[in-house]
Amino acid sequence: MFGMKAVVLPRYGGIQDLESTDVPEPPHGPNEVLIALKATSVNPVDWKVGAGYLDSFLPGEFPLIPGWDAAGTIVETGSAVTGCRVGDDVLGYVRRPVVKWGTYAEYTVAEPGMIAPKPDVVDWETAAALPLVGLTALQSLDAVRVKQGDTVLVHAAAGGVGSVAVQIAKARGARVIGTASTSNHDYLLSLGVEPVEYGNGLLERLRGLAPDGIDSALDAVGRGEVDLSIEAGADPGRVVSIADPAVREKGGKYVFVEPNADDLRTLTDLIEAKRLTVPVTATFPLDRAAEAWEASQTGRTRGKIVLTIA
Repeated sequence: MFGMKAVVLPRYGGIQDLESTDVPEPPHGPNEVLIALKATSVNPVDWKVGAGYLDSFLPGEFPLIPGWDAAGTIVETGSAVTGCRVGDDVLGYVRRPVVKWGTYAEYTVAEPGMIAPKPDVVDWETAAALPLVGLTALQSLDAVRVKQGDTVLVHAAAGGVGSVAVQIAKARGARVIGTASTSNHDYLLSLGVEPVEYGNGLLERLRGLAPDGIDSALDAVGRGEVDLSIEAGADPGRVVSIADPAVREKGGKYVFVEPNADDLRTLTDLIEAKRLTVPVTATFPLDRAAEAWEASQTGRTRGKIVLTIA
């Protein structure tokens, strides 16, 4: 056994409860690999889990290390592991039924199905920023069968999930309309997206852009966007939300992202083909995770916040 640096919560709480401390190495079994982390990233779900908001679905065990995004190098492999070797650089979405051994740490443990090789062209910050938002975007678009020729509406298109989703949809040959504040419209235009300001009058603006209606929609906000998307012409069965489980009551799809190594390879293939970039808004060292949470909680960040690990 060895020790490692980690950021932990001793109990459910908030920014003020995060502690940078020494903890034991994470336990690992024959079907798992031990990863020395180079970076991880902050997602809103991290501080929501930390506050206990998802306890009925993803209970925490304390002290709790937050974080699910992983980018690092395999340093140990279990006796039953195949397809992974010590020295492999990998990225992954490391989520388990109980939140305990997260990725705000020097080491984490993963099953092979949670990780994929990190291409040389992908830097550590991008590798850490990609997994959760990339898988969420990809699995959401797959759930509503986004394809060439579709007109797709993405709510919160400049956010972490939205900014990846619009690029995947464009890579599939779809026309993409994205809601965002006016300050992010130039950014969306640079991605080939038709920006539209959210807020009062959005439905009328959407009807002006797509008078024949939209084919599918992705809601990453959860404040009435599902109903609005249906009013804008989307078939309810092709409306997906990652923020509003009630979408299922209206015939739509609800996605809570799942680890998937093949999907991670699809995403890294898009990056290697220069069809996908993952914007990193800011980086913080691991021991400044509290500042990173503060930045995340403003809800005004474009792209991702990364924690680097020495």
